[in-house]
Amino acid sequence: MSSEPKPAPQGTYVFDGATSRLGYRMNKLFMTLRDASAREEFLADEAAYCDRFGLPAEQKRAVLDRDWQAMLDLGGSIFYIYKLAMMDGRSMQYLGGVFTGMSEEEFVAAMRAGGRTDG
Repeated sequence: MSSEPKPAPQGTYVFDGATSRLGYRMNKLFMTLRDASAREEFLADEAAYCDRFGLPAEQKRAVLDRDWQAMLDLGGSIFYIYKLAMMDGRSMQYLGGVFTGMSEEEFVAAMRAGGRTDG
């Protein structure tokens, strides 16, 4: 049995141990947004809230700019990123569109038509 990781299919995001470690602080911040008081504190001063969790500059910029793809690329878990997206009134289908280069409407239509057909 090999300990070498298997390559992910092209266009597939793999959230593995290394990715989890990379995004740990950012995902921890996102998890706090389950609580109303944390959401209020975050909205009052988003930059300070990011600093409280020690986010590296790149992650902080992604959060403040709502750069959803960068958050994912920097170790964010889609399930945790979604907590922030919900605060902005965004749906999971919206994020699906962002991550696949589609509009929200196109993404919904693709899912209703049976999902991805690219392999």
